[in-house]
Amino acid sequence: MAFIRKKQQEQQLQLYSKERFSLLLLNLEEYYFEQHAAHHVQHKGSQNERRIRGSLKICSKSVIFEPDTISQPIIKIPLRDCMKIGKHGENGANRHFAKAKSGGISLIFSQVYFIKEHNIVAPYKIERGKMEYVFELDVSGKVDDVVETLLQLHRASCLDKLGDQTAMITAILQSRLARTSFDKNRFQNVSEKLHMECKAEMVTPLVTNPGHVCITDTSLYFQPLNGYPKPVVQITLQDVRRIYKRRHGLMPLGLEVFCTEDDLCSDIYLKFYDPQDRDDLYFYIATYLEHHVAERTAESYTLQWQRGHLSNYQYLLHLNNLADRSCSDLSQYPVFPWVLHDFSSAELDLSNPETFRDLSKPVGALNKERLQRLLTRYQEMPEPKFMYGSHYSSPGYVLFYLVRIAPEHMLCLQNGRFDNADRMFNSIAETWKNCLDGATDFKELIPEFYGDDVSFLVNSLKLDLGKRQGGQPVDDVELPPWAQSPQDFLQKSREALESTYVSEHLHEWIDLVFGYKQKGSEAVGAYNVFHPLTYEGGVDLNSIEDPDEKVAMLTQILEFGQTPKQLFVTPHPRRITPKLKSLSQTSSYNASAADSPVSPGEESFEDLTEESKTLAWNNIAKLQLHEQYKIHKEAVTGIAVSCNGSSVFTTSQDSTLKMFSKESKTLQRSISFSNMALSSCLLLPGDATVISSSWDNNIYFYSIAFGRCQDTLMGHDDAVSEICWHDNRLYSASWDSTVKVWSGISAEMTGTRRHQFDVMAELEHDVSVDTISLNAASTLLVSGTREGTVTIWDLTTATVLHQIPCHSGIVCDTAFSPGALSGMEILFYLEVSLVNCLFGTFLEEKSVRKSRAIKVL
Repeated sequence: MAFIRKKQQEQQLQLYSKERFSLLLLNLEEYYFEQHAAHHVQHKGSQNERRIRGSLKICSKSVIFEPDTISQPIIKIPLRDCMKIGKHGENGANRHFAKAKSGGISLIFSQVYFIKEHNIVAPYKIERGKMEYVFELDVSGKVDDVVETLLQLHRASCLDKLGDQTAMITAILQSRLARTSFDKNRFQNVSEKLHMECKAEMVTPLVTNPGHVCITDTSLYFQPLNGYPKPVVQITLQDVRRIYKRRHGLMPLGLEVFCTEDDLCSDIYLKFYDPQDRDDLYFYIATYLEHHVAERTAESYTLQWQRGHLSNYQYLLHLNNLADRSCSDLSQYPVFPWVLHDFSSAELDLSNPETFRDLSKPVGALNKERLQRLLTRYQEMPEPKFMYGSHYSSPGYVLFYLVRIAPEHMLCLQNGRFDNADRMFNSIAETWKNCLDGATDFKELIPEFYGDDVSFLVNSLKLDLGKRQGGQPVDDVELPPWAQSPQDFLQKSREALESTYVSEHLHEWIDLVFGYKQKGSEAVGAYNVFHPLTYEGGVDLNSIEDPDEKVAMLTQILEFGQTPKQLFVTPHPRRITPKLKSLSQTSSYNASAADSPVSPGEESFEDLTEESKTLAWNNIAKLQLHEQYKIHKEAVTGIAVSCNGSSVFTTSQDSTLKMFSKESKTLQRSISFSNMALSSCLLLPGDATVISSSWDNNIYFYSIAFGRCQDTLMGHDDAVSEICWHDNRLYSASWDSTVKVWSGISAEMTGTRRHQFDVMAELEHDVSVDTISLNAASTLLVSGTREGTVTIWDLTTATVLHQIPCHSGIVCDTAFSPGALSGMEILFYLEVSLVNCLFGTFLEEKSVRKSRAIKVL
């Protein structure tokens, strides 16, 4: 997963730079303000005086000294534990924390943390008792300012109420931001034009880093106030592929930017102080980017998933993304289901339903006895009631799984300690058992369990995670008996996720986590009720006046876990899972007569002569790739080429129509009519208008000259799967089981008026139609359906001539041969599993016979 890759990159970068400090050494909700080159002076003024060179970092709740020598530990002194802050040797400084005028900085305190000695990630060492440390800055003129800052932050840390502490630190932060601005010298090009600048925070797991956001006509910049981890983060707008508005802490303040097509981790996650700043920046990027695609809806992904265009894994990633789940926010980390129930057998049987978990129930309802105890408590509880006192996804649960690759995150979350060795992620089977039986354990899984990176299962960092009862050290995660290795475990877990059983029942789990059983009476009936603060809209933080209550509420929201944004308010549809024959049966076409549309005695692919096979494969071997361009994010569904061959128009499941110039080899236009997939396209004669069909039930007419959608035909009750055009008539196929013939389509359509479209004929089918094709004279139409039936229609009478149930799966394409005299040759394309099978058939007036040759191109 992307989170693992980013952690590995960060570790390699720190190893290369020998830098041990990170924002994870700070407390939660703490800010890092500035650093100064300094020496830690031990035994100052004595014969044993020792000077350790390093950098002194001023943070909102602590002082951190990082020695240059990695054998020395990092020193962290909490400001609340300081008894004196002043200039070393200055009289009276210990009484009133007086402002210093000369000498080194003296800190007298009662507690200190020692971290990463010899650069080893381990629980923090704590030393208690009255101590004095002296730090001398390399630039002596900065001493007064640093002491003044420390005194101010110390006053904030010592306030009695947490809300008052937060308010004062926030005021200090905002004052610092107001006194600074983005450094225009950081622009990549002197000709860049500034469009917008505002204050924001860059969000990474468990930490936020304040600074300034700046956007120009070419780039997005973030400049951290503290210059960490680098002076400026720069993203070229042309590289941006996806942007999403996010809620952070249940408030509409987040914006996430991706420069990749399908990676789960973004290139930058920003949290703004003002929702309007967030919206303005989003609008500018969205309207500027030529490659930007409007945010896809959950329904559009659902259609792709139902039809098998998305795997279960991909679909869940998309739903998590749409529901504001992000790898950068551990309180809203992507959530995946436990799908297996069997973690004890020697062999994993994915054909046995007993192998799988009941996906119609939340984890808390899988154990009947435990559920009964929870329901008894629920009935006796005053309003607002909830069934589960913990969530199925929270920062603690995420890091429970990822502690072996993100130990510093765990130490940050738990104040410098790992969890008890017996409570750590030691065994897959033990973790599942605790989720079934534990009184407060209802956690689901994370995407890493279905990925391909085993790092989170292996203690490759050789961390000392403690010893369990009996003296056994915590090391690699113990796998089920049916897994031969971590790689085998992930592979079989992914196979289970994509299995027929899960495909048939995944919609039930989606109803619980993202759907209509997430809230209200349906959630009560499904035993799926969590604490009110976990739900979007559960509390309005802006309405809370008491600062202590507000801080406590925000802390609970961020640490307890958050329910995903609700995506569906009606029952989620099931996935279409046709019972297909095995790949070997399909390719050979030797299935029994009862299961196969090929009648006994008919010739199969294997019956072709060796000469025919050789001819077919030799023709394929002669094909060579001339040029290739990746201009869409998802599958290309239609291609149309202008008469002179200079422009290529393509549609895609990514919802865009694109115009590509063959001469300049550049993308010239990118148009999005809706947020659902486009299924096909064609050019009207004259190359002035492109027609596009969409899964949103509409057909769009795009004027190339005017550069806009000039008309929309709302012609079907379900997705339009394909369109054809001939002699001022438009033919449209749809999943609503019809093919319609439209008049009123002119090759000279302009953008000056809307057009009247009339239905001349409607060809009814029993199931959805996925493809159509016309013969050269436009007298015959062939249609292919979801269930593998091909129908030949006489367009002059709108009647059926032939109906052939020739395939076991979806007919993806059909075509008439251009040179047939007595009959029409049709090529049927059948999509089965990952193989496209090609069959050749001749259709004569009243008979059908199999061709002994497969013709390609």
